[in-house]
Amino acid sequence: MATLAIQNIDQDGLEAVYSAATASTGDKVVPGAGSFVHVVNGSGSDITVTLVTPGKVSGLDVDDQEVTVTAGESRFIAVGNLYRDPADGLATVICSAVTTVTIASLRAPVAG
Repeated sequence: MATLAIQNIDQDGLEAVYSAATASTGDKVVPGAGSFVHVVNGSGSDITVTLVTPGKVSGLDVDDQEVTVTAGESRFIAVGNLYRDPADGLATVICSAVTTVTIASLRAPVAG
């Protein structure tokens, strides 16, 4: 499992750096307001990106969030605090396939 450095978008813009998605165990990212991942699926098949939800509500597990990224397409996926693992403060993002799949952890400024 790789921990991806969060890349901050500012008024000058950002030329994001992408990493190969990590097989089976996924990648760790910083969750929170304005945080998201950009998953680029360069393969010929659709993939599923799973945001692991470690929390509980009224003692019940919260279902993981699954997002389909169509073959040859990309998705920006918000990673809010719901996905923060209390053990390390990070969120886990797992791609169902990783061949020709890249990912970047990004944060946009939150208007205030």
